[in-house]
Amino acid sequence: MREVPEVESRETAVMFDQIAGSYDFLNHLLSLNIDRGWRRKAIAALAPTKPLRILDVATGTADMAIAAIRLNPDHITGVDVSAGMLEIGRKKILERGLAGRINLMEAACETLPFGESSFDSAMVAFGVRNFKDPELGLCEIHRVLKPGGKLVILEFSLPRQKWLRAGYRFYFHRVVPAIGKWFSRDLSAYRYLPDSVEAFPKGEAFVAMLNRSGFTASAYKPLSSGICGLYTGTK
Repeated sequence: MREVPEVESRETAVMFDQIAGSYDFLNHLLSLNIDRGWRRKAIAALAPTKPLRILDVATGTADMAIAAIRLNPDHITGVDVSAGMLEIGRKKILERGLAGRINLMEAACETLPFGESSFDSAMVAFGVRNFKDPELGLCEIHRVLKPGGKLVILEFSLPRQKWLRAGYRFYFHRVVPAIGKWFSRDLSAYRYLPDSVEAFPKGEAFVAMLNRSGFTASAYKPLSSGICGLYTGTK
């Protein structure tokens, strides 16, 4: 697998830095708050493993890390390439009195600054398609997981029904960029969102990528008629 140029990670970081201030608001608005339920389902998938140390990759503003506190782990570490997103995440963590239990740090998924077998579980919410090298990033997550550790991933997909897919594509390619530009003043970021979803491997194609990255018992579960996918794998 190739080495990821630093400039690629910087471009992603700059884009998310620019929309950090409106990111949470637009996430919930554009998904009609359905994203909160998706996160709950992903965290519920981790619950049977009773993880004590959790890694949240592409943590953004720490929504997933904060939600995972309900699992009562000893500690959660969130990593992201965007300093602007992490700054907002740290404010949210402080407001909730979780500074001693959640730590955020700037790091790329392809070069995680942790030793092998450092975490019991790992999670990624809507971030894998932003990895500059998804397979390399997944291999890194596999490396830092303990044997038997579980990975859960949420990622946007496309509805299976043709009529729903057509309406969804119209909303995603026309409505989402317009609303994103209105609130964030950054059209490019919200054009990037639908384009990246279209290009990303979905369903069984992504399960195959998990398997190539070393995970076993990899599985895919469509959520909300396939708008979102819940993926799981075990080291």
